[in-house]
Order: sequence, then structure tokens, then C-alpha cells
Amino acid sequence: MNKLKLITTFAIAVAPFLVSSQYTDVINSNRPGQSVSAYAVGKNVIQVEGGITYEQQDHTRLNTESNILGSDLSLRYGLLFERLEINWEGTYQNQNITHRETNVKSSNTNFYRNRLGLKFLVYDPFKNPENNKPNLYSWKANHRFQWKNLLPAVSIYGGANFILGDNPFYVGDPTISPRAMVATQSRLTPRTVLIMNFAYDRIGTDFPEMSYIVSFTRAFRNPKWSFFLENQGIKSDRYSDNLVRGGFAYLFNETLQADFNIGTGFKDTPSRLFIGLGGSYRFDMHKDKVISIEEQKANENGGEIKKGSMKKKKKKEKRAAKKGSGAEDIDLTPSKKQLRKQRKKEKKKQKEEDNGVIDF
Repeated sequence: MNKLKLITTFAIAVAPFLVSSQYTDVINSNRPGQSVSAYAVGKNVIQVEGGITYEQQDHTRLNTESNILGSDLSLRYGLLFERLEINWEGTYQNQNITHRETNVKSSNTNFYRNRLGLKFLVYDPFKNPENNKPNLYSWKANHRFQWKNLLPAVSIYGGANFILGDNPFYVGDPTISPRAMVATQSRLTPRTVLIMNFAYDRIGTDFPEMSYIVSFTRAFRNPKWSFFLENQGIKSDRYSDNLVRGGFAYLFNETLQADFNIGTGFKDTPSRLFIGLGGSYRFDMHKDKVISIEEQKANENGGEIKKGSMKKKKKKEKRAAKKGSGAEDIDLTPSKKQLRKQRKKEKKKQKEEDNGVIDF
């Protein structure tokens, strides 16, 4: 545990000197899936992501069936600098359980998810624009899959779960338990994104949890529409499962997105079928940092202005003026139509002269 803390502390300490993030003009939401993007929302950006879910569960061993109605909410804020994000994620749900043999009914209501954490981008493959220049001679080359696109952006997450009151979903767990995660994001093509999350949750409790998420997102020809497919694996002594999700998202404008998702599991202890609707909205207060000339790197604005450079420019202009204004480079020869008219005029004039007619 001490080694893990040491490595995490070191990564956070050196990362600001190694990477930079990308602020985008369009909202970048984690919805409609459960995966988390590697990128932060951007400094001074507040993003709200939420929705409602309905789930049907049937447990063959316990011989119960459940109806679950829940609401999801995530608040994200770009803190201090572009690469850092603080976020709170909460899922509050009501579960109505029916025991089939006795027809006894019960209910559980509380936070199924309640956690606060920091996410930090430690590596961005798009940091150096020289390595990601487009091909100016081939549209196809810019839009096809390339192996270098598998190189992902990487972020680390550290946070904690909080249990409020007597929570029936996590009986015996402490009030606070740590959570750690690594999130990666690869842009396979300009319209295709692959996200992977690897998390170690509820660290130090009687039921620690390991999980992974692989999420594939693809934009349609109309970029306002996109769809996603997602696989999530969960391993714990309390609950283990393998889930799949799919759905769509629609971008109304740069700050508003709506989404729909549906999913299921592959086991019957319990079987799960769920559906959700939601949306995301951001309050963009981001401002680009003004960098003084003294702080700018060399050649960022065309390089250093050398002494006498303006004199050289004037000399070039004088030499060009002596050679000509440049009009001589333009083709001023008559067109075919003008030549035909000119020939007709000359023939007419010659005919009149032959007849003794003087043209005044």
C-alpha cells in the first residue's frame, strides 16, 4: 500500500512538466456509458451530467424479483489547470423487492454510488502537433485507421467512496473507502474513439472490487449523432458480473447533449435488464491564457525579428520595381474572337481601298 502511495505521489508531482491537455469547444461527456474519458473538461468549465434509469432484476437463488428506479448525477469541474478535474458521481436509487415464495415485499433506498475524486491527465499523444500533422495530399489517409492511433491518452484517478447513514447496499462497509483508476483514450479515426478504464474500488474493506470497462464510440456521417458499445466486468466477493451496454447520443449544440442507453448482464444471480435516458450540459467559463512575448518559446510566432530585416525587405521591393511592376507577366495577347474581328476589319478596309473609296 505504501508503494502504491509513493508511485501515485511521484506521478502527480512530475506530470505537470510532461504533459498538456486539450480544451475543446464542444462538450465532452462521459455519458451515455459508464466509462470515464481520459481528458479533463478544461479549466473553469463546469459540466453537469445526469439521467434516470429503470432496471429489472431476477435472482434465481434467492427467488426474488426487483424493480429499481434510480437517478444518476455527475458534477465535473476543471480545477487549477487544464489537465486536472475534480468530479462527484452519485446514483440514488429505490429498489422494490418481491419474494416469490412468500409474496413478502421490501425496499431499499439510498446512494448506490457516492464518490468524490480527482482525475489528472499524465500523457497526451496530441501534445506535439508535429507528430499529428494531417496528410495534405490524401483525404483517405487522414480518415483511415493507423497503428499509431492506438497510442492512448492516459489519466490517473484517485478518490473515495462515501456511505451516508445505514446504507442497505453496502452493509458493514466503512464510511470512507479509497478508489483508484487508470483511464485511457485512443482516437482510432477522426470519428472513432476507444476508451478503457481499470479500477480498484472500496480498497481496505471486506469486499474490495476490481473492474474494467471497454467502450467503443463512433460518430455517424451526421456528427451530431453517435452510438456506443460497452463491456464492463466486475469482480468482488459481494457481487461479480459481466455487463454489456449500447446506446445513442445526440448533440444539440456545443454545450448540450442528450442520450439513451440499454444493457443487460450474462448471469441469473441476478439477471439484469436496464434502460436509461439522460443529458449533459456545460457552463463554459474557460479563457485561454495570455502568454507574453517574453514567455513565448522561440519560433512560435515566426521566429526572432533580426536587425536590419526591414531594410532588406525595402531593398527587395526596390529591385522588383526596377524590373517591372509585374504587369508584363500577365498574358495580354488578343483572344481568338478579337483576332477574327481584327481580320474582318482589315479585309473590309482592303476591299474599300481597291474600289477607290477613301476611308476618312
